[in-house]
This record gives sequence, structure tokens and C-alpha cells, in this order.
Amino acid sequence: MAQSKRLTAGITRNNREMADGRTIRYYDTAGQSREAVDQRPVEEQPAIGELRLDPLVNEWIAMAAHRQGRIFLPPKELCPLCPTTGELLTEVPESDFEVVVFDNRSPSLRPPIGDWALPDQVGPDTDTGTAGGKCEVICFTADHGKSFKDLTPARVRVLLEAWIDRTEELSHESYIAHIAPFENRGEEIGVTLSHPHGQIYAYSYLPPRVEKMLAAAVSYKSSTGKILFDEVIAREIRENERIVAQNDRWIAFVPYAARYPFEIHVAPLSPVADLTGLTAEDRDAFPELALEVMKRLDGVFGIEMAYIAAWHQAPVRIGRDVLRLHWQITSVRRAPGKLKYLAGSESAMGAFIMDMRPEQSATQLREVVL
Repeated sequence: MAQSKRLTAGITRNNREMADGRTIRYYDTAGQSREAVDQRPVEEQPAIGELRLDPLVNEWIAMAAHRQGRIFLPPKELCPLCPTTGELLTEVPESDFEVVVFDNRSPSLRPPIGDWALPDQVGPDTDTGTAGGKCEVICFTADHGKSFKDLTPARVRVLLEAWIDRTEELSHESYIAHIAPFENRGEEIGVTLSHPHGQIYAYSYLPPRVEKMLAAAVSYKSSTGKILFDEVIAREIRENERIVAQNDRWIAFVPYAARYPFEIHVAPLSPVADLTGLTAEDRDAFPELALEVMKRLDGVFGIEMAYIAAWHQAPVRIGRDVLRLHWQITSVRRAPGKLKYLAGSESAMGAFIMDMRPEQSATQLREVVL
């Protein structure tokens, strides 16, 4: 692994080794020297977890019992994602940073040792596998009090480059099948650290939603000769009811069959399979639209909205001709004091029921005064 790598837009990545052997990657724009040493005592890393098949739906479930004891909502002065200052020795040895990515201390998925393959699926008799994969943490800023919407366009550009770089590098690992960068914000959806950050999950199997999207896209291409997601974008542009924001490279819209009170999809107008396919023009135009979307989301009720923002992209080795990159932002907030709970129909049956029309939430988002 190269210690230093020059990326686009004047961004440089520098790798350093942490005390326990994990890697931390600094993404910088000003030629910073990254020489700080992790002064914490060495701790043994958790063993790889189990991968078990739920034969009723043929879905893999990762068992990561070691995560039960991970840190939970520490006060700011004990935040492990802030820079190291004084006696506070954190995950980031430097006293300041722009964007950093480091291997998760309590990963759900770990790189396997030696030859590795998913067990053959044979119903209840399917063998127990190991939870191969990789989990990384990405910190957007050193400022504990900030949120994504508070970042500068220049910082969002660095963040995008980090997502792209990690997608490119992780794609080379033979055991990785799919890569999903995402951000969780808000205690309502289970955030355990309030510092502005996201995660990158690199799976050794295709997650269920990816499998369903791939099957739908393959079927549509087979019957029509067209790319399903391209047709979705064309419909949104044609109907022009649910578009929230747009520039010459990106479009943001509430999907026709939204599952959540507020759901926004952001996609490049020149379709690509994954983050690495974005052109220089796409990359430079993303921060403006991304920040507008996040500000509109928080502006609907004048409060910080809990959300999940996840990148959907084609798997590493299959479906790259039919699946398209897009950023999905979902919030369970339906009113200032009300959440949409995923109860019986949604959680037990997987059947979503929306309490408001997507056109209504799109109008609310557009009417936010920035």
C-alpha cells in the first residue's frame, strides 16, 4: 500500500499505521506533513465474526458479537473521532485534519485470512462462514460541532475524493463484492458517535437491496433493451414534479414511490456505474448540489433531521452495465415531534406504507428558503 498518493483536484492521501496495526489515511489539500504517532497502548483486535444464512429468504447475516461493547454517545471531551489534543488520545493522532479514513476499531466485517469463499447455499444445511469484508470510518471534519451541511464546498470535494479513492482501492480486493459508503446522523436512527462522520462497508456478498435492484435492472434490460435507472431519471425530468434541485451535472429528486416521509435521490446526469466513473466536471459540481440538498432537508422544519445518506453503486464485478450510481438520503422525521416508525408492515412484512405523497415532500423541500 502506497504511503502517499496524489489524487485529483490537488488532493493528497497519506497513510499512517496506528498503534494496533490498523491504517489511517489523511486526505489533504495543503501539503500537510502527517508524522504524528499513535501513542495509545496496543490493543488486540477482535476476531472475524460469523456469516450465517437465513434460509427462509436466502440472506446472509453477519454475527459480530464484539460490537456489543463499543463506545456509546461519549461527551465531546471524550470523543474518539476528534483530533488528539493534550491527554485525549483518539483514533486520529494528528492535532488537526481535513478528511480522514481509518479501519474500524469494532468492524462488522474483517479481511479474511488465506483463500476465502462464501459457503454454498443449501438451505438449512448451509455451512457457517466467516464475515469477510472491510469496515472503515470516514471523518468529514475535525470540528465536533459541525454537520455535513456546514462543510465548505471545498471540504465536500475532498470528502467525495476520499469516497472515490476508497471505492477504487477496495475494489481490488478479491473477497470484496460490493462497496457502500454511507452516513448516519441523529440518535433517532441509532448514531452512537455524534462527531460528523460516515462509514464505508465493503461486503463479501451482495446486500439484499442490491440483489433486488440488480434483478430488476437485468429484467428491464432484457425486456426493453434500456437501462432502468436512466428511464427513472428521464421520467423525473419529464414530469418535473418531484425535482428538488438540479445543476448541469447532477439532479436531486424525491422518488415516485418514496418509502420515507423525506427521501431524496441524487444522481449524476451522465450515468456511471460507481463513484470512480465520475468525471472531473461531475466531481467539481457535486458539492454545490449536495450542500443545497442537505440544507433544504434541515430547513423543512427548522431542526436537524435524522437521516441515512447512502451511496448505491454497481457491485464490483457484476451488473456494471445495468446499475447506476446514486446517493439516497432518507429521513424518518414526518413532523417536528413525530417519527415514522418502521413497525409491523415495514419491519415484519417488508411492505412500506407512506403517510404523505412524494409530491408533497418535494414541494416542502423546494419551498425552503436558503
